[in-house]
Amino acid sequence: MIAKFGFALVMTLAATFPLAAEPFHHPYGEWREYHRDWLAACPDVIDDDATDFYGHSCFASTGSQQLNSAGLPAYKLTMLRNRLTGELDIAVTVAADKAQTDTSRPLKLNFHGGVTMQFDFVADLETRYNTTNQFYVADPVRKAALLEEMKRRNALTMTVPLNGDGGASEEVWLSMRGVLASLDFMASFARKVAQY
Repeated sequence: MIAKFGFALVMTLAATFPLAAEPFHHPYGEWREYHRDWLAACPDVIDDDATDFYGHSCFASTGSQQLNSAGLPAYKLTMLRNRLTGELDIAVTVAADKAQTDTSRPLKLNFHGGVTMQFDFVADLETRYNTTNQFYVADPVRKAALLEEMKRRNALTMTVPLNGDGGASEEVWLSMRGVLASLDFMASFARKVAQY
């Protein structure tokens, strides 16, 4: 009797696990799916005239354990897929309270077990959509190389140069677990819309 009940319980639980990995519709009007340490989302509506990425992109992010006063990650790494062109972007967000990025020194991404990539804030990174704290990788070749490392590695340490005493910087650990699944989600849901 106990063995039958235990077997039935295990089978019931096992049957529910695939559902837990399914995309879900969020009240904010977007499809979302968690992929390990990444959250991917695609809004219901594509807005051709949007002045920010949200109107025409799917996106996936991983963030620091450190939070800002709004309760959001102080540092984020985000992949964005333009739903109109299919183009992929990668951006770093610095949203720590009272932190000011020192753009005269490079941003460093040290992949665990791999390479260290440096990005100059003038030559390699750019801001878009009227933001001052989100930095996009501008060069397509550098962006492709970064994406390949993100796919291959488990984690990275991001060194963000900060203004302040003696060349201060913040070292932030970011997980790469979930990058491939997030890319698949964005590709699958890029054209799924409630209204266009």
